[in-house]
Amino acid sequence: MTAIAVTNVRASGFSCPPPLTSFARFTCVKGRAIPAPGAGLSETDQSSLVVCFGELLIDFVPTVNGVSLAEAPAFKKAPGGAPANVAVGIARLGGSSAFLGKVGEDEFGYMLANILKENNVKTEGMRFDPGARTALAFVTLRSDGEREFMFYRNPSADMLLEESELDLNLIRKAKIFHYGSISLITEPCKSAHIAAAKAAKDAGVVISYDPNLRLPLWPSADAAREGILSIWEIADIIKISEEEISFLTQGEDPYDDNVVRKLYHPNLKLLLVTEGPDGCRYYTKEFSGRVEGVKVDAVDTTGAGDAFVAGVLSQLALDLSLLQKEDKLRDALKFANACGALTVTERGAIPALPTREAVLNAILKSVA
Repeated sequence: MTAIAVTNVRASGFSCPPPLTSFARFTCVKGRAIPAPGAGLSETDQSSLVVCFGELLIDFVPTVNGVSLAEAPAFKKAPGGAPANVAVGIARLGGSSAFLGKVGEDEFGYMLANILKENNVKTEGMRFDPGARTALAFVTLRSDGEREFMFYRNPSADMLLEESELDLNLIRKAKIFHYGSISLITEPCKSAHIAAAKAAKDAGVVISYDPNLRLPLWPSADAAREGILSIWEIADIIKISEEEISFLTQGEDPYDDNVVRKLYHPNLKLLLVTEGPDGCRYYTKEFSGRVEGVKVDAVDTTGAGDAFVAGVLSQLALDLSLLQKEDKLRDALKFANACGALTVTERGAIPALPTREAVLNAILKSVA
């Protein structure tokens, strides 16, 4: 879809219009980009589709922070699973997304499928297993909003997706194919994951990878490190956290650019390092830098990284030239940082993912 052009001016370090104009109409008010009245996404171009592969589950989040699971007085049920979070995040921002994965043929599975549909995520790639339950995760929130996980997967339906159940046509239609590492832990999902990634690569689809380390799910730390790195070099875009850098480099300094560059493989187009409230770092072959975060009071950090990924991919899906243009990439990352920041102000992942308008308002307030 062609964007309406507006005068390009700078407002407190944020350009008007930002890259968001590729999927929305904007107007400039006192040098700032805001949605034009009645603006919105009409029919999204199929070529901008982002397909997200992996787990979809129920997060049970304590209603109060700073207690153990045993001490929690009650839990709030929230849909989650990193790839599904990203798919919903992209759709909330006005982009085109689909989820590919498996849930149980049970009440939670049907509920999750309905939530994706309500959020305009394409679900033709979803499968239902009659013999396994939808995965559950109990999430402990410390007083600072950080999380600890207890998973119920024995096995859960997402682990049982088979290669024969893949919707390869959906994968080949994508502009970007996004996944994590949890689907690499056990068979048959591991083989399905590898086959799906190969189909995407063979079709010329851009590969996006967020390892999303969940160490308790792996047999050992060494198995996790080996599994995560086993598909490292096929990715075009990788998003990692400081914790994951330390884990993958076996304790090296995640703030040292030389350490981060060790993780940069020859075919990688963009490596992103998220730093929570401090924002993110970016690395390409030609340039690197840091973009400051948006300051908020954290309630629950669940889904913040996924919201960040959604913010980035929603823009790259419509304009891959951002990978070569540092100014535009920085604007895209400022937007992505705001996506992550807004998500931590509410409990749960999918319920807290922001709309495009909310993100723009947050950016305007941060530069006011």
